[in-house]
Formats: sequence, C-alpha cells, structure tokens
Amino acid sequence: MPYPIPEGQHFTIEHARFSSDYHMPSMQMASDHYSIGYTVSGDRRCITPTKTYEYHGGDVAMQIPYVYHRTVGQTDTPYERFLIKFTPEFAAPFISHVGQHIFDELFRLKVCRFPTASQEKIKRMFAEINEEYQKDTPYKEFILQGMLCRLLCTVWEERIAEETPDRNSSPLTKPMIDAIYYIETHYNQNLTLTETARTACLSTAYFSRLFHAQLGISFSEYVSNVRIHYAKILLSQSRKSVTEIALETGFCSGDYFSTHFKAKTGMTPIAFRKHSAP
Repeated sequence: MPYPIPEGQHFTIEHARFSSDYHMPSMQMASDHYSIGYTVSGDRRCITPTKTYEYHGGDVAMQIPYVYHRTVGQTDTPYERFLIKFTPEFAAPFISHVGQHIFDELFRLKVCRFPTASQEKIKRMFAEINEEYQKDTPYKEFILQGMLCRLLCTVWEERIAEETPDRNSSPLTKPMIDAIYYIETHYNQNLTLTETARTACLSTAYFSRLFHAQLGISFSEYVSNVRIHYAKILLSQSRKSVTEIALETGFCSGDYFSTHFKAKTGMTPIAFRKHSAP
C-alpha cells in the first residue's frame, strides 16, 4: 500500500521529482487517507479496477481510500508533483461548511483541469502548504487544516467543468489489472499473448477469452491501441523520425507502423504530425 500517514498525524505533503519512466511497482491501496496532488510536469495514466484515466502537467488528481490503483508514465517528460495525504477527520471543517456532497463529487471526478492562470495559483497554494508543513510551530496543524479547506474550495470553484474521458470503464478482475499494467509498461517490447497470460497466472486460452470478455476487444487489438496511443504522443510532442517512433512503440519497422497507423487513424504519421502541430 502507499506509505501511510505517520502515527499521530492527520496530514502530510511531499514535493518530489521522478524520472519519466517512474511507475508504481504494484497495485496499491490507501487505507487511512485521501490524497490530492498537483502535477507540476509529466504525463501519467492511472489504472484502477473500474476505469483508466490520465492526468498531465497543471492537473490536480485525487484518490479516495480503499481503491487499488497503479500509475505509469506516458511520455519522456520528467514527473514532478506535490502530493497531499489527509485523514477523513482532517477534512471535517470543509465538509461541515461546504457540504459532504461537494466533497464526494470533487473526489469522484478523479482529475480536475484548469485555465493557465488558475494552474499557477493552485501550484503556489501547494507550494505554500508544503512550506508551512516544514515549520515546527504549535499551530501548524490548525493552519494546514485551513489551507487545505481553501485549496479544496479553489479546486472546486476554478476547475474546467468537464468529465475526464475513461479509456476503460468496465470492472476488471485482478488478473486483468495485472495484464493491463504489464501491457502499459512493456508495450514497446515484443509482447505475446502467452507471456502476458503468464503474468496474470492464467492459461493462454482462458486468458484470451477473459481478456475479450472484460475489455471488449482482443489482446492483440488492445496492445495495438496502446502502441498507437503512445505513437501519437511522440508524433505530436517530439521531432523523432517515424522509424524511431515505430521502434520505440513496439512496431517492427517504420513501413509497418505507417501502414498500421493509417489503418487505425485514417492518416499517415506525417499527416497526423502536421495536423497536431500547434
């Protein structure tokens, strides 16, 4: 599970930087806290038993207790974030004055996005909370409680009113969660059905049927979709050649990648790059 809040405390915050390929090594679940984090830079994907969602630099991501999840990187941008953990009791003033329904709805959203000006404002708020947390004063927890309330209000009021699209909204069993995580972290390698089934501790035939039943598509199509997704990111965010992108996303050659990409998207990789250019 994630590191718990230290005994006797109700709140923690950390500011950390990771390499772009940082990922959680296993499914984890918090049992004693909510979490809310600001992504300074980087692109992340969170896999849960019920849905998969993404967040990026400038976004606020939230997680409730008792939900298994894994996060993986999406691009070669280094990952930097502030992460706050707090007990349900610590949020009592917010719930009392703003309402339980607002609190629940906020955390149901999973990810909130903001206009540029609000991003900077919220980043400063996280930094100020982190600075206050480092102090050793008798009133620290009281002050932090007020700062958290202000942060939650700001996130609620200044978020862009939109739903985060789910890449997968079907409930997943643990073997499928393990398989998806394996695909997400090994898509650039020579993935096989048999090898992935082994990571889920299932026979190849049963795994293939279960995968299609729970995800609605075949294993090979899912892997292809993941590879195309990452190829789109590289095409729009880097100047790497089509051949380089093909090899980095698990395709055997540039020509095969181009043919497959056009069949999936209706555009060649070069046309997609031009279309996505700012």
